Amino acid sequence: MSQIRRSAVSIPSNIGEGAGRNNEKEFYQFSGIAFGSAYELQIRLQLLIDSNFISETKIVPLKELLAEIQKMIYSLKTSLKL
Repeated sequence: MSQIRRSAVSIPSNIGEGAGRNNEKEFYQFSGIAFGSAYELQIRLQLLIDSNFISETKIVPLKELLAEIQKMIYSLKTSLKL
C-alpha cells in the first residue's frame, strides 16, 4: 500500500515542482515524470485486482478518475511541447 500512496503523491508533487521551475523545458520534464507515475499507479491498482486483494468493482471508480488525470497530464504535456 505504501507504494500505491507514493505513486499517487508523486503525480501532483512532480507537476508542482515542474511548475515552480524557471522554464518550460523543465516543466515538460517533470510533467513526464508525473505521467509515468500515473501509469505506475494504474499498474499497481491492477495488481491489487489480479492478486485478489480487492475486488475490481471497488477499484473501478479509482481507475476511471486516474484515466481522467492521465488525459489531463497528457494535455498539459502537449501544451508545453517545445
